[in-house]
Amino acid sequence: MLAQFLQFLYSGMTVGSAYALAALGFTIIYNTSGVINFAQGEFIMLGGMLAAMMAGAGVPLPLAIIGAVILTGVVGLVMEKAVIEPAQNAQVVTLIIITIGASLVIRGLVQIWLGKGTHALAPFSGDTPIMILGASLLPQSLWVLGVTLLIVGALGWFFGRTLLGKAMLATSHNKLAAQLVGINTRRVLLLSFGLAALLGALGGILVAPITYTSYDAGIMLGLKGFVAAVLGGLGGGVGAIAGGLILGVAEAMTAGYISSAYKDAVPFVLILLILFFMPRGLFGAKVSERV
Repeated sequence: MLAQFLQFLYSGMTVGSAYALAALGFTIIYNTSGVINFAQGEFIMLGGMLAAMMAGAGVPLPLAIIGAVILTGVVGLVMEKAVIEPAQNAQVVTLIIITIGASLVIRGLVQIWLGKGTHALAPFSGDTPIMILGASLLPQSLWVLGVTLLIVGALGWFFGRTLLGKAMLATSHNKLAAQLVGINTRRVLLLSFGLAALLGALGGILVAPITYTSYDAGIMLGLKGFVAAVLGGLGGGVGAIAGGLILGVAEAMTAGYISSAYKDAVPFVLILLILFFMPRGLFGAKVSERV
């Protein structure tokens, strides 16, 4: 019984870490612009697809991973420059619709270029399961969990210790005040899209050896990353990570103890409950208004 529970827990934490990386991308862009970037799922898909394509072409795996992350980051920068910046004075709803359109374009181009087939990426350190308390854990799962923790630490250092990170934080708190003290908020928004694309690519690459990847893999990963971000409160890294892990574990437990047919319904049930009872999420900031 314990081994079964741990098996579901390990599985949930692995996929939850991928959701957490997607949620971090949503959170970074939302905090700097107020926009929900629904192309985040395509960044996840691009990372996995590009890495699988380059590895399949004979590029060593480490170089394939680095190349996929860099190329996806460039796509994020190009998207912001070509699509978001020209419409930056539009209403937020319009910008959200634009990101949905951008995601459809990216997905369509990848489908034409790489086809509809499923692509696999080799596990980073073999596929022999590790037994922990009677439950098996794939080595790739440790990579997913470990890299996610490293990214959280790196982002904490970036936002807390670097001038650029502090500029991004200042923009997220008060865009006008940031502009008044000389921060180039346009550049901050550009970099936020690049950073979100990098995080998405890493998530896609990490889970590709476990779940495989295809041109439409980003749809559900993006939606679930959005649910994780809302669950955590769209406020910061801690909320995004917690939201992703909670969502992943909830999915795994539902699939294990009830039925896998209901697994994909869990995110939407959770988001409805959160929006009804805790609109600011589990870790959302409390807002007080003076009357």
